[in-house]
Amino acid sequence: MINRDKKEKSGTFHKRFFVKNRKGQVTVFIIVAILILVGIGLYFSFRSSSQESDVPPSFQPAYTNFLNCLQGDVETGISVLESQGGYIYLPDYEPGSQYAPFGSQLNFLGNPIPYWYYVSGNNVAKDQVPSLNEMEDQLATFVSEKINGCDFSSYYDEGYEVSIDTEEIVPRVVINNDNVEVIADIGLSLVKGNESILVRDHKIQVKSDLGNLYYSAVRVYEEEQDSLFLEEYAVDTLRLYAPVDGAEVSCAPQIWNANEVFDDLQNGIESNTGALHSDVSVDDYFVVSVPGVNEEVRFLNSQNWPNSFEVTPSEGSLLISNPVGNQAGLGILGFCYVPYHFVYDVKYPVMVQIYSEGASSSGTGEIFQFPLAVVIEDNNPREGLETQASPEVVPELCEFKNTPIQISVKDRQGRPVQADVSYECFGNQCYIGETSSNGFIGENFPQCVNGFVTARAEGFKETSYQFSTVDSAGLSIVMDKVYDKMVQLDVDRGNYNGDAIIYFVSDDLTKTVLYPDQKTVQLSEGQYEIQVYIYDNSEIKIGENVATQCLEVPRGGFLGFVGLKEERCFDINVPEQIISQALVGGGTQSYYVLDSELSTSNFIELNVDSFPKPETIEQLNVNNLLFDESGVDVSFD
Repeated sequence: MINRDKKEKSGTFHKRFFVKNRKGQVTVFIIVAILILVGIGLYFSFRSSSQESDVPPSFQPAYTNFLNCLQGDVETGISVLESQGGYIYLPDYEPGSQYAPFGSQLNFLGNPIPYWYYVSGNNVAKDQVPSLNEMEDQLATFVSEKINGCDFSSYYDEGYEVSIDTEEIVPRVVINNDNVEVIADIGLSLVKGNESILVRDHKIQVKSDLGNLYYSAVRVYEEEQDSLFLEEYAVDTLRLYAPVDGAEVSCAPQIWNANEVFDDLQNGIESNTGALHSDVSVDDYFVVSVPGVNEEVRFLNSQNWPNSFEVTPSEGSLLISNPVGNQAGLGILGFCYVPYHFVYDVKYPVMVQIYSEGASSSGTGEIFQFPLAVVIEDNNPREGLETQASPEVVPELCEFKNTPIQISVKDRQGRPVQADVSYECFGNQCYIGETSSNGFIGENFPQCVNGFVTARAEGFKETSYQFSTVDSAGLSIVMDKVYDKMVQLDVDRGNYNGDAIIYFVSDDLTKTVLYPDQKTVQLSEGQYEIQVYIYDNSEIKIGENVATQCLEVPRGGFLGFVGLKEERCFDINVPEQIISQALVGGGTQSYYVLDSELSTSNFIELNVDSFPKPETIEQLNVNNLLFDESGVDVSFD
């Protein structure tokens, strides 16, 4: 019994021991597994940073050369990104037009840089600001393309064999504020004698302010889009350097040469744009403060860059403002003045540069730059950009050309004219095509009632005919040839070479000749009102006076409601003025110019009468009346 009990106890004891031992083994396995996982994690965590130390000493110089090469490629890519507005591989180029000359890239010292904001050739506002991820992807692609170019020639001479496996491998790039990290899974095989090594998963870190500069550039761009501060400066420059609106006391027209105005404006834009800066410690007009930007910001413009300057009203290259006060019925004014108002559309590029000092691995400064377009429309800043680019818009009318029309274009002698033909209806203009050498074109037109067919040809006056295209039909267009003619001005039947202004006014245009500096005019057959104004220096002084003017105005209350009026008088204060130019001759004449006169003559001779030189305002008013009564003798020789 005792032995049996002992056996039972002994069996129980062994059974319990077996169970405890099996639980201990499971615990050991779990601990080992955890240690393995931690070891693997630590291995991969520290592998990149310790890999160079893991390379055998005999291969250390060659591997260091590889890392230096990799770093050099990264630094080159960073430099390209900074100099090209965040792009290494440029987006497709879009050309500009006469209206919007920018194109999608600015040629800066021979280097094309994509605009962050521009106006396309079809007048659509667009932006192309790269994202940080796009910059990282482009830098990764650049490094993968360049890494095979690493130079190991000195190691080949020492008996090394080097191969780099980059097939379908693109490094991972992370652009931080003050550095750029590159992790590249590139197989680098080094062999020398009986020794060999294969190294992968390379990691380098390049000091650079690329991230900071990019974020600052975006802030500057967003500030420009929100406040249009560059356009505001442009408007100030426009009003400082060009005639916009105002008035001058004179009885002679005020005349500006548009080309000279644009030259002055370009000089002003270049100088004033270059004067803009971000130094907020200096309190002056040219300070540009952008929240969140601590780097130095510069702004550049060059007269050699694409630009567009347009002004209305103009007569060719001249800006002319005529006087008020010398017309019949305005003698009550007692003096003449010249009001002017010109409307400008101005477009030009500005290069924005954000500069940091000594952040790169080389210790030198870095510059991130991008161009954008500055646009003034009707003397005012453009509207804020809707950043979504739009495709070229084709008027709906032009998409449905289904009426066959035959057009014949000839001159007044019946000779065919090669011309560009278009059709306009309700503000939409559709280009149809060009006539053949025999002056004929047959094409489908969009359907429209009382639209206009327009023909344009070099050397001819633009011609439009009202024409309905509901049904198939034909149209013959006769175009007037334009002739360059010399102008000879005579006064009192004698040759005159003094100052004069000559106008040829037709229903649809006005030609102006500033005689004697300009002695040619382009004319075609048609009815003209020919006006000749001859001016001379004058010192007519108008003393300060108060003029009383009385007007009939509606009476107050019910009496005014039923239409009764009363006279009220107002005092007009006129300050002392000196009229420096006075009308001393001229006249006006209605004349129909024939094509035969233009084609067979060498010049136009105009003869007018002179008037007494006025010394008082009364005599000046008399000369204005004489002008209305005087004619112009016109002859073609």
